[in-house]
Amino acid sequence: MTSPTDRPRLHLFDLDGTLIRGSAAAVEISRQLGLSEEITALEQAFLLQGMTPDEFAVQARELWSALTPEHVTAAFEGAPWLAGIREVWADIRARGGRCAVISLSPDFFVERLLDWGADATHGSRWPAVPFTRPVHRPGILDARAKVRIARDLCAEYGVGFDECVAYGDSMSDAELFSVVPVTVAVNADHHLAGLSRRQYVGGDLREAYELVRNDVL
Repeated sequence: MTSPTDRPRLHLFDLDGTLIRGSAAAVEISRQLGLSEEITALEQAFLLQGMTPDEFAVQARELWSALTPEHVTAAFEGAPWLAGIREVWADIRARGGRCAVISLSPDFFVERLLDWGADATHGSRWPAVPFTRPVHRPGILDARAKVRIARDLCAEYGVGFDECVAYGDSMSDAELFSVVPVTVAVNADHHLAGLSRRQYVGGDLREAYELVRNDVL
C-alpha cells in the first residue's frame, strides 16, 4: 500500500527572495546595466507605495532599453542562488513528484530554470530580448495569478492542492500559502507570518526541503 509520504507531490517554488536569497531577477538584471539605484526606487514603489506588477514591468522595460541576452545570462549566472536547487529537484523527481517555479519576474529569466531540472516554469510574459516591443500588461502576473497557475498545474499533473508543497518569502506568496496546506517560508518577511507550516532561514534549499520532505499530507 502507498503511504502518504510516497504519494507524488507537486512542489511550487517562488523565485525572487526564495530561490534567490536577498535579491530578485530585476535587481540582478539592473546590476548588469549599472542601474541598481534606479531599480531600488522601483522596488520601493512596488513594495511600499502600491505600484501594480504591470506598471512595474512597464517602467522596468523602459529602464532596460539596452538589455541584451548577454546581460540576462550574466544576471542569471551571477545571482545569489540558494545552494542545492538541482539536488532538491532531482530528489523530488526521483520520488515521482514534480517541481515548478511560479514567479512575477520576466519569463526570459525564469525559464532558464528548466535547465536545472524544473518540470515547469511560469513567469510574466515579456517581449523578447533585445526589446523591440512594449510590455503587454495582461501578460504580467500578480499574486492571484500564482493560485490560478498552481491550479492549472495540479490539473495537468493529476494532483490536488492537498498534494502540493509551496515555498515562498513575501506578500506575493500569501494567497498561494492560504490554499496549499504544506508550506515553507524561506527567508521570509512578515507577510507570511502565521501562514507557513515551516520556516527556514539560510542559504541551502536542501535544508528547507528537508523540513517537509517526509511530511504526511
